[in-house]
Amino acid sequence: MKSVSRFDPVRDMITMRQAVDRMLDEAFTRGSETRGTGAWLLPMDAYITDDAIVIRTDVPGITPAELDITLEGNTLAIRGEIQRENVEQRKYVLLERPTGRFERTLTINTPINHDQVEAVFDNGVLTLTLPKAEAIKPRQIAVKHK
Repeated sequence: MKSVSRFDPVRDMITMRQAVDRMLDEAFTRGSETRGTGAWLLPMDAYITDDAIVIRTDVPGITPAELDITLEGNTLAIRGEIQRENVEQRKYVLLERPTGRFERTLTINTPINHDQVEAVFDNGVLTLTLPKAEAIKPRQIAVKHK
C-alpha cells in the first residue's frame, strides 16, 4: 500500500533548487569536453575570404610555444594546456576561467596551400590563415564581344 504524504511547497522548492544547482555545477565543472579526451573544446571564429580561410581563437595565459598546431591532409588540430594557478592556497568564491588541456580538430573541406599557412599570436589571440589552393580560387573570366 502506498503512503500518502502531505504536499509541502517549501520542500519541493528546495528539491528543485538542489536539482538546478547540481545541473549548473556539473555543467561548469566539466566544461565543454570533447569526446573521450577530457580536454575542453576550444571556441573559435572562422571566416572565408576569396583567398583564404581565417580562424581566430582566444588562448589567454599561454605562450605561442605552448600551442601545438598541425595540419595533416584536410585535418587541422589545435592543442595546448592552460595551467591553473595555486588553487589550493586560495579560498575562491568564483572559479570560471577555463584551465587544463584544450583541443579543437576541424576538417577543412577546401584544398589548402600547406606551404603558405600562417599562424600569428598577438595578445592571447591566435589567428590562423589557411590560403586556398590556386586550383579552387575564383577566377574572373572575361567575355569577349564578337
